[in-house]
Amino acid sequence: MFQTEFEFTLPLGYVDSEGDLHCKGVMRLSTAADEILPLKDPRVQSNSAYLAVILLSRVVTRLGNLQQINPKVIEGLYSADFTYLQDFYNRINGNGTSALKVVCPHCQKGFEVEPEPQGEY
Repeated sequence: MFQTEFEFTLPLGYVDSEGDLHCKGVMRLSTAADEILPLKDPRVQSNSAYLAVILLSRVVTRLGNLQQINPKVIEGLYSADFTYLQDFYNRINGNGTSALKVVCPHCQKGFEVEPEPQGEY
C-alpha cells in the first residue's frame, strides 16, 4: 500500500505556552496545492523564506497532543527542529520514504536505513 503519512521525532521538541514538550509527530506527503497556495500569502510575498513555515504548517498533521498545527506553532520551533522538519519534508516528498539511501564503505553495496529518532536519549 502507498504510504502517505510518516512519523517523526523532533530532536528537541516544541514547548507550548503551558510548558509542555511535544516531540512525536506525523507529516503527510505534500500536494501541489500545498506548494502553490502559500505563494499567495502576503507573508510569503513579503518574505520568501516564510514559505517553509506555511508549507510545514500544512503538512505536519500531528505534533504531540496539540489540537492544531498552524504557522505560529512552526514559528515557535527551535531552529534544529525546523531544519529537521525541512529535511524530513524533502526526504519523504523526494523519494516517498523516510529512509536514507546509503552505501557501505567496505563492500560498496547500496541499501536504505531508517534514521534513529533525534529526540530520544
